[in-house]
Amino acid sequence: MESAVENALRLRIMDWVRERADLNGGFLHRDELLEFQIDGKKIPVIDYSRGIRNPASFASTLSIVSTANGPYDDTESEDGLLHYAYRKGDPWTGDNRKLRNALESGSPLILFRKEVPNIYTPVMPVYVVDDEPDNRQFLIALDESFTFIPDVRYLTAPQRQYALRLAKQRLHQPAFRTRVLVAYETRCAVCELKHGSLLDAAHIVPDGHELGAPTVNNGLSLCKIHHAAYDQNMLGVSPDYSVHIALDLLEEIDGPMLKHGLQEMHKRHLTLPSKRSDRPSRDHLAWRYEQFQARV
Repeated sequence: MESAVENALRLRIMDWVRERADLNGGFLHRDELLEFQIDGKKIPVIDYSRGIRNPASFASTLSIVSTANGPYDDTESEDGLLHYAYRKGDPWTGDNRKLRNALESGSPLILFRKEVPNIYTPVMPVYVVDDEPDNRQFLIALDESFTFIPDVRYLTAPQRQYALRLAKQRLHQPAFRTRVLVAYETRCAVCELKHGSLLDAAHIVPDGHELGAPTVNNGLSLCKIHHAAYDQNMLGVSPDYSVHIALDLLEEIDGPMLKHGLQEMHKRHLTLPSKRSDRPSRDHLAWRYEQFQARV
């Protein structure tokens, strides 16, 4: 079982991961995670070469890594749970034993999604909620409530819907933000603000629309004010990557935020990702620009 000392250390690590990720814009760099220290003692949060971190002094797993191979997590199933394969070797010892300890103790884990090389999106806390020796896998849930379900292999329809909704909120949306912000080098495409904590990933075609896939070319890295203006069609982006401000806002007289934050952005050219495949889809921009023009 996990000791009080281990539990306190685990929570301190999770607090640091959360705070650091927020400052960066929702993600962490590999070096940050490997060089982490508490009270002068180095405690890597991820393993140097494996997808699981089991500190020698911990009874239970601290973190696991899932590599994303597309817009959605390939370890996610139709039940909204993560199916995490046993580590190689003896299923009852080593890494597998510490994951099983996490199941028995209810200890929270950190899930890191590796979106692009050396970039990790934290999802936490997650919980090991079942062990399937026949399938050589553990089931991992994104919410503590699933630890109270007797057998997560047989979720009811409402439970399954809830799990899928959590996956979208806690896996897909943060992962989309990471991919977009990294592509734009953590800066606003409109004003070039470079503070990750003040940036969002805005969908061009809204999430939920049949064309609204969570891919980088359907996203824009925007500071919070330009994201809000874009969502309300106060700011539009034409297919030639030009920024447009709604006519009524251009004619309005107000304080410095309106003048410098919005009006002076009119006719600016977006700051684009260096990788061409990451640049906004012109077709998506055209679709969205029609919505903007209809408001104007």
